[in-house]
Amino acid sequence: MTHSSSGKIYLITGGASLIGSHLADGLLAGGASEIRLLDNYSLGTPETIAHLDGDPRVKRVRGDILRLNEIIDAARGADGIFALAGFLTIPMAANVPLGVEVNTTGVVNTLEAARIAGVRRVVFASSVAAYGETKAEILTEDAPSGLSTASPISAIYGTTKLLGEALGRIYQQKFGVEFNAMRFSSVYGERQHERAMNANGIAAIHDQIRRGEAPVIVGDGCEVHDYIHVTDVAAGCISAMLNGTGGEVLNLVTGEDTSHTALVDAMLEVCGATHMKPVYKEDTRTIRSAGGNHLGFSPAKTKEKIGWSAAVPLREGLSRFVTWREAQDGVRTRVPA
Repeated sequence: MTHSSSGKIYLITGGASLIGSHLADGLLAGGASEIRLLDNYSLGTPETIAHLDGDPRVKRVRGDILRLNEIIDAARGADGIFALAGFLTIPMAANVPLGVEVNTTGVVNTLEAARIAGVRRVVFASSVAAYGETKAEILTEDAPSGLSTASPISAIYGTTKLLGEALGRIYQQKFGVEFNAMRFSSVYGERQHERAMNANGIAAIHDQIRRGEAPVIVGDGCEVHDYIHVTDVAAGCISAMLNGTGGEVLNLVTGEDTSHTALVDAMLEVCGATHMKPVYKEDTRTIRSAGGNHLGFSPAKTKEKIGWSAAVPLREGLSRFVTWREAQDGVRTRVPA
């Protein structure tokens, strides 16, 4: 179903990021002629995209989505924009005014730049946080939001994503800027940063295991998340850019609930440390994402509309993550018997 990115020019806002770097990889592999990575490096880092150094198709643009003129300049001549720039929950909690401004005005500016520059389509990084505390056996994109009962910072973050989705739909309706919003679940993988709440837990578990410490499980271990490998996310965003007619809000999820206990068990297996036993500790977190013991996110609509489904099983993704971390540190995980 996927059409080709061959010969196309793309702008990625928030390009020096986990997802941005893998998006660039995927687009370049698909034959894109130019990738523009716009970032102000307040959250992203040059190291994340260092592997792209020397590729003449990659253009680094130092810019800020709060400055409209900078996005317009970066968008001129582009075939599409991947709107990744934004605050996640943890940095938003640290600086609420700036986080809200980036996640609202920044999205308006990105859509305005697309309109002015004549860009065909925008793919927006939304989040399953937009669902809030919605309860359903199978959670589809038309489910009502349950943000009123979420924690304050989760509600603020989720609301900014709902607003971004609505802004995209109105720009498609009024100005013909095609738009797809991708509701990411918990993204993890190589080049991971420390701003994603649930993915941070994966790195923490690995750190504990390779120090020879029993991995810690918060609470009763029954809390679940939908962990999706970053290469699947990049592939989904590219499919959303190339396929369909736009105007969609789509879950970019695996559809598999993984409990904290199951995650720890999988990491122990990947590290060859199944003899280690986790310890359970009281949940004292002040910031947590919406969820519980069941999520049930459905990827069915995404497969129907743009032909995408997740391809990386959790254990494979964890193995890739561990291999990458060991290469970064120069230290193999050695677990005491």
